[in-house]
Amino acid sequence: MRNLLRLTLALALSTSLSMAQDAAAAAAPGVHTRTMMDTFHEGGWVMYPLLISSMLMVWLIIDGYMKTTKKYAYPAEEVEQIDNYFRAGDYRGAYAFAQSTDSPFADIMRAGLKMSPEGKEMTEEAMFAEIARINGDMQGRISYLSVLGVCTPMIGLVGTVVGMMSAFETLGSSGVGDPSKLAGAIGEVLVATASGLAVAIPSFIFYYLIRNRVAENVHDLGELAAARFRAFPYDKVAGKINELGCEPAIAADPVWTEPNASGVSQA
Repeated sequence: MRNLLRLTLALALSTSLSMAQDAAAAAAPGVHTRTMMDTFHEGGWVMYPLLISSMLMVWLIIDGYMKTTKKYAYPAEEVEQIDNYFRAGDYRGAYAFAQSTDSPFADIMRAGLKMSPEGKEMTEEAMFAEIARINGDMQGRISYLSVLGVCTPMIGLVGTVVGMMSAFETLGSSGVGDPSKLAGAIGEVLVATASGLAVAIPSFIFYYLIRNRVAENVHDLGELAAARFRAFPYDKVAGKINELGCEPAIAADPVWTEPNASGVSQA
């Protein structure tokens, strides 16, 4: 009980002192509390491209995480629907369903079913090509996080150089007689550098985190697609492009021509 009373008195005293200090600071003339906008303007013109970079970073992180979730890459309901079509032997329905959705899993299944009349080797190559395309698309989007991680410190460095030039110019013209001008120029240097690093560090962190999620999703997609085609009846669908409802081949038999006596080619 005595310890509790002492703790209560200490907290009350601390609160009272804090309130007194706040009141004194508010009553003191000329005291100005720096706001976030003051710090932003102190960093100079480089803060505007850094602000745009930070907004782009947030968007890329959110987009990267949303598009590397299992619900987006291979929704459970789509996998189950494809499995039902495969169990029933309704490959035409499976192809139509894969065409009607736009998930990465559906794209891989569509590519495999499209080439299944050409045999197992062509089917596997088509699915591998589609997986490579999906991986490239995902990696390409998140690579911009790495670009931000590299470029934003350089932008901050530009602000640092400009601020140092201003600081030396102030020092050369007025010496140390007016410390406020020198402090303002040095403040611009520090704010620009810190802002560039504040964007670069999380950009690199989330780039590697999302890249690992992409690699995991690509591995899972490959296993899911391979499992569905493990016992696929390639011999029974060979040449059945029209029956599967796939896009028909547009190449026809060659038409060989021979020149006639007048030199004009004819069939």
